[in-house]
Amino acid sequence: MTRDAPEYTYTTGEAPIEIRASTVLPAERRNIELVTEDGLTLVGEFAAPVGGVPEATLVTFHPLPTHGGFMDSHVYKKASYRLPALADVAVLRFNTRGTCSPRGCSEGTFDGGGAERLDVQAAVDWAVAQGLHDIWLVGWSFGTELCLKYGASDPVAELIEGAILLSPPLHRAGDDDLDTWAASGLPLKVLVPEFDDYLVPDEAVKRFARVPHAEVTGVDGAKHLWVGEKYAARVLDEIVGVVRPGVGLPLPSEWSGPSAVAPPATAGR
Repeated sequence: MTRDAPEYTYTTGEAPIEIRASTVLPAERRNIELVTEDGLTLVGEFAAPVGGVPEATLVTFHPLPTHGGFMDSHVYKKASYRLPALADVAVLRFNTRGTCSPRGCSEGTFDGGGAERLDVQAAVDWAVAQGLHDIWLVGWSFGTELCLKYGASDPVAELIEGAILLSPPLHRAGDDDLDTWAASGLPLKVLVPEFDDYLVPDEAVKRFARVPHAEVTGVDGAKHLWVGEKYAARVLDEIVGVVRPGVGLPLPSEWSGPSAVAPPATAGR
């Protein structure tokens, strides 16, 4: 079953509010469907600035679906809640093949990062077909593997500006994929938690040395899942710093316009 695009009740108070984990800022939100080259329908949501053209677009790839990852993984939900209003950045979230969320289930079966190549292509093709520009891939955990394996090769490479990686495990993506990124020259920003379960900052610096232009940033105190508002906000700041370098950082922690409160989160990362 699928669910209609969420409708939030916005209110405006007399004083600015603190932006919390459940704070939803204004955006134009709509459910979308992506169709892959092998004929699967993938479900997702697109959030864009109200009444304007986004200055950049994030195409996001979630953590491992067999371990609770899906389009609602918390960093991506917060990106969709905040970035259209705070940075004029659009956010595309979707479930890769065989993945379910409250939005619905994408067709197909999880393929461990193989057939998901077509999911990456479908998402980028959709963004291009909408007339969006400055398209950036953002991968988290398993999603970083998809970015690394398929983002720097055509047909995707010619359509994007670069990629941002959150907690890359470098399990499925290997040296050959890093070499492809190096040859592409596409920007690559890598955020590595200090206490990551798979790849810590010092080791990440060594592994990503194969991509001379990659910028690897260790984040003190953070863990693989970026739990806690402090770390989620840091991730969003880092993303905006890459895709909208003219926007002042850190992003505001208060908001003076209409806002809503999201319902409690469902299970999943």
